[in-house]
Amino acid sequence: MPTKVLMVCLGNICRSPLAEGVFRHLSKGQDFEVDSAGTANYHTGAAPDSRSIAIAAKNGIDISNQKARQLTANDIATFDHILVMDEQNLQNAYALCTSAEQRAKIALLTSASGHEATHVPDPYYGDEKGFDFVFNLVHDCCKNWLKKHT
Repeated sequence: MPTKVLMVCLGNICRSPLAEGVFRHLSKGQDFEVDSAGTANYHTGAAPDSRSIAIAAKNGIDISNQKARQLTANDIATFDHILVMDEQNLQNAYALCTSAEQRAKIALLTSASGHEATHVPDPYYGDEKGFDFVFNLVHDCCKNWLKKHT
């Protein structure tokens, strides 16, 4: 049975789709199932931001077929690990929990990074440099998370 990992950001069009794509790429051949979601429903059904698609493609990862969706209580119940991008996502995910066991599944993606960043910043209102930074941070975090959990 695969370990189920869910990446979570606000709208599920910038950070969490990148994290899903990077994690899927880095864990290829391992027993993981990965998905992503947003804590808000702003972009439900939409493709990832074109800048996320571009930076992923530049790094050999295709996220163009992903579709945004909102985080649900069922996600909290069924995923083994829920990795969130920032403190607000953490609080929003905690709000869907019904037990301490569920809360224990949720962590900041950066908590496994060995990186000085305490969260993955939202690049939505910035330029391509912000997406480059986010991609590299997410890549480091996913790589280090996999080292700790495999």
